[in-house]
Amino acid sequence: MNPMMIFKIFRAEEWAKLCADGQTLGAPVDLADGFIHFSTAAQVAETAAKHFAGAEGLILAAVNAEALGPDLKWEPSRGGALFPHLYRALARAEVTWSAPLPLAADGHDFPELPA
Repeated sequence: MNPMMIFKIFRAEEWAKLCADGQTLGAPVDLADGFIHFSTAAQVAETAAKHFAGAEGLILAAVNAEALGPDLKWEPSRGGALFPHLYRALARAEVTWSAPLPLAADGHDFPELPA
C-alpha cells in the first residue's frame, strides 16, 4: 500500500528559507494558528484558490503523512472536512516531492501529484 501524501503550498521565500534552514514552523498563518496547515490531494486545489489566488512563484511540496507521526492531527476545517495539521516543525528532509505551482489564466496549473 502506498503511503498517503499530504501537500503544503509554499511561497518562494518560505521555500527558500526551509531549504536554507532545514526546517520550518510554516508561514505567518501557520505561526498564528500554532500548527502547519496541509491539504490532501483532494483539498489542495481549493486551498490554492482560496488562500493563494493570483500568487506567483509558489512551490507545492508533498510529505508522507504517516512519517510525521503523532504530531500530525486531522482536524475539521472548511465545511467540516478533516485537514492535516502538523504541531511541530517540518524538516526539509521530510519533503519527499516538490514542484513549481505556476499561475495560469484560470488559477494555478497543478502538476501530476504523487500517489
